[in-house]
Order: sequence, then C-alpha cells, then structure tokens
Amino acid sequence: MALLMFGMKSMSDALQKMAGPQLRHVLSAMTTNRFTGVLTGMFVTAAVQSSTATTLMTVSFVNAGLLTLVQAISVIMGAHIGTTVTAWIMSLTDAFNVSNLIYPAFFVGIILIYMKKRRIIGDFLFGVAFLFLGLSTLKETGFSLVENPETNAMISSFFQNFNEANFWNSLLFLLMGTVLTLCVQSSAAIMAITMTLCSTGVLHIDQGIMLVLGENIGTTITSNIVAMSANTSARRAAFAHMSINVLGVLWVLLLLKPFFAMVCHIAGFDPDMSPTEDGFSLKASMVLATFHSAFNISNTLLLIWFVPYIERFVCWAIKPKKADEEEDFRLHFIASGIMKTPELSVLEAQKEIHSFGERIQRMFGMVRELVREKDESNFVKAFSRIEKYEGISDNMEIEIAKYLDEVSNAHLSDDTKAKIRAMLREISEIESIGDSCYNIARTLNRRIKGKEDFTEEQYEHMHQMMELVDQSLTQMNSILVGYREQNDVNRSFNIENEINNYRNQLKSQNINDVNDHKYTYAIGTMYMDIVSECEKLGDYVVNVVEARMRVRQREN
Repeated sequence: MALLMFGMKSMSDALQKMAGPQLRHVLSAMTTNRFTGVLTGMFVTAAVQSSTATTLMTVSFVNAGLLTLVQAISVIMGAHIGTTVTAWIMSLTDAFNVSNLIYPAFFVGIILIYMKKRRIIGDFLFGVAFLFLGLSTLKETGFSLVENPETNAMISSFFQNFNEANFWNSLLFLLMGTVLTLCVQSSAAIMAITMTLCSTGVLHIDQGIMLVLGENIGTTITSNIVAMSANTSARRAAFAHMSINVLGVLWVLLLLKPFFAMVCHIAGFDPDMSPTEDGFSLKASMVLATFHSAFNISNTLLLIWFVPYIERFVCWAIKPKKADEEEDFRLHFIASGIMKTPELSVLEAQKEIHSFGERIQRMFGMVRELVREKDESNFVKAFSRIEKYEGISDNMEIEIAKYLDEVSNAHLSDDTKAKIRAMLREISEIESIGDSCYNIARTLNRRIKGKEDFTEEQYEHMHQMMELVDQSLTQMNSILVGYREQNDVNRSFNIENEINNYRNQLKSQNINDVNDHKYTYAIGTMYMDIVSECEKLGDYVVNVVEARMRVRQREN
C-alpha cells in the first residue's frame, strides 16, 4: 500500500510540474458556466491523477477571487468524475500483466532523471513503476492470503459474519470505507485494497460497493480538515465537496438494488458468480470500477442542476467569522495541510504575498491618517495599531519565507526554483515597506512628544508625497495580483521618478525655509525624515515590481 501511495504521489507531482501553470490557466479560464466547469475539473483531475490536487487548486482560486463558489462547485463535481480513471487503471492490471513493465520503467526513469531536460518525465515513469509495483504486490499478497488455509479461514469467517444483506451491515461497511480512507488519506489506496479483496473472493461484491461509497465520503473529509484553518471561502468550498458526495451516497442507497443491477449488467457481471470460476477476478475489479464511475457520473448529472441551491446551503452552514481577522496575524492562503505539491504551494505563496502587499498598503493608509492627528490619546491608539501591524509584517515575512524554504526542499524544476528566489525577494522588500511606515510613525511620535507642529505648507507637501507613494503601492498590488499589461510596470517606474524628483525639490526648499526661519531646524529635520522615508518606500516598491517581473518571465 505504501508503494502504491508513493507511486500515485510521485506520478501526480511530475504531471503537475509538466503542466502546472497551464492547468491553472485552464481552471481560471474554462469555467464560464457550470457545465464547462465540470468538464474542466474532469480533464484536469484525469491529467494529474489527483482529485485532491484539483480541489486544493480550486479552493485557492476561490480565496483569490478568481473563481466564484458556484464555479468551484462545478469544478469539484468534475474532479469526482476524473478521479475514477484511477480505478480503471487498477482494474486493468487484472487484464494485463503489468509486472513486465515495472523494471523497464524503473530503468528508463533512472536514466531520464539524470538528464536535466527530461528529469520530470523520469519522475513520472518512476511514479508509474511504483504504482504498478504496489498494485501487483498488493494483488499477490491478496492471493497469498486466500491460498493460505489459516488466514483464508480467519478472514473469510470475519466477513461472513456480515454477509447478510441488511441495513446495519451496509452501514458498517460504509463507515469502514469512510474511516479507512480518512486514516490513510488516499481513496486510491483503499480502492486498491477493496478490489484485491473482492477479486480474490474474500470480500463479497455487495460489501465491496459499500466500501466504495464510504471511500467517496472519506476522501472529502480530508479537504475539510485542511480547510479548517483557512478562510470562509475555502471552508465553504471544502464543505460543498463533502455535501455533494454525501447527497450522492444518500440517493444511491435509496436506489441501491436497481442501480447495482444496472452496473452489473453494464459490466457483464453475475453477483452469484463463484470466485473459483474463470474470469471472476477481472470481472469483480471491473464491476467496482464501473460502479465507481457510474456513481460519480450519475451524481454529477443529477446535482449539477442544483448548484445554486448547494451554494446557498454551504453559505448558510458556514458563517463568516465575526472577529476582525485584520487585527490578528493570520495567513489566509498558506495553511498547514497535507498532500501539497510544489506547483500548488507556489501558487498559494503568490496569493499570500499579494495579501501581504494589501495589508502593508492599509498600514500606510493608517500612517497617512496619523500625520494630521492632533489629539494625543487618539494618536497613541493609532500609533499602537501601526506598531501591531509592524509586528504582523515581520511575522508574515518569516512565515512565508519558512513555507517557501520547505517547498524548495522538494524536487523542483529550475523555473520553479527561480520563481521561489524572486518571491523571497518580494517578501523581504514588502517587509521593508512596513519598516518605512513604522519609521514615519515614530517620527510623528517624536513630533507629538516634542509638542511641535508642522506648517500648513509642510502638511500639504507631505500629503502630495504620500499620495504618490499610495499610487505606487496600488500599482504594485495590481501587478502582484496578476495583471499583465506592460503599462502597469511602466507606471510604477514613472511614479518612482516623480517621487525622486519631488523629494529633491522638497529637500532644496527645506534648506531655504529653515534659513528664512519659517520653522525650526528640529521640525525641518523631522519633516525631511518623513519625506526621505517616503522616497525609500518608493524604492522598495520598485524592487517588488522587478522581482514579480522575474516570476512572470519564468511562468511565460
């Protein structure tokens, strides 16, 4: 089972490395309505061989506002159909002797891994080899259990206690499939075990299909556990994932006999067929794969018409948190989860960096409000809030950097490594923007404590400088969110030139004003500290933009 799970993970990771950016573009572009969303989810999941990867990617897009909840639900429905391809691959191992392909795949994979341009294909072949090795080993172990009189008698006697077709036995195997999938966190692995037990005759086919239904519920609980620490949109998408399959299991249980009879007819399987008959092993595996596909296809065709109602239900069930999350340090897109892949991790980090940029711009907005604050008690409250934001920015830099460092430990392509280096520079420069905001606030705090004030002309000049800085931050966040127009980049550099020129103008004017005794030297020093810090802030913004341009070059 460990070989099987490792093979599935390696194969999925390699496929996502080969087509990760393209898959993300497909997910964001091919979901214009619920039907194209289903097709998109189906083909993407079939391509990467992981419904979990598709679901996590979809949830990430919902968080970023690139997909609506309705679009996400349709993609998840399609992912349920796409994941059935895995069961068909497993069932075909009975029809073909895949053991002959295992070691050639290992051999070719090892050669390609050491070739720089073909390394990802080598990873994929390695995963395929481990997948087939796990399946063949699992199958051989299953037959060994059957052939051994003692183990056969023990296992058979256990399952025979639940052979009677009644509600409680069906519920037991449904729960068993759910719990096992939740523990192993791989529906493919439990599906392989179910097929092995049924094809060897140890497990009756009726019990096998209840395990399959339980696996469909168990695999959705995983995404809900991951989403527990995420924001409201992520939790709603994950809950919709579970609701769809739970509803599907409920209506299939009500129509189980006619539904199962239809599947047996399609697969050409006789439920009363003896395990000793020729072809039983293949037909038992085929009927489970057919049942899995028929269940997910039928459930999607039925529930796709009720997507708006499912959306209303999950919005009613998952309420937004009342607490003001903005005042607390909390990453929105990066969460400690399971079964993450480098492509998805880089995407989540990009969204988190954009959230970091927006938070820093809000911090700068607080500094702008602080400039004209004359009431000392209100000033102290506002200054404390800025201090808190400065601590949050430090923590965000550390946590995002730590996350990217963990991602970089994986087997990455050169492009992805370069993207991670550029993203590390982005978070360092954004944190420096936060430091500049705090430095401006400290300078204003010195003014309050010194019982001094700026002239109206100085206030006006600071307002104009800060307006330019705010425009540069707005442009930076537009670029971080993914706008691709070249004008955005040029606009950032143009604003930086305006800031530099204006700083030089104010610096010269300040010397003249101090000499003309329009204000004291002390207030002039504080005034120029604020202006100079704004100019530094503009430099950090340009550094962030340049780093993001490097990320885009790697994506293109």
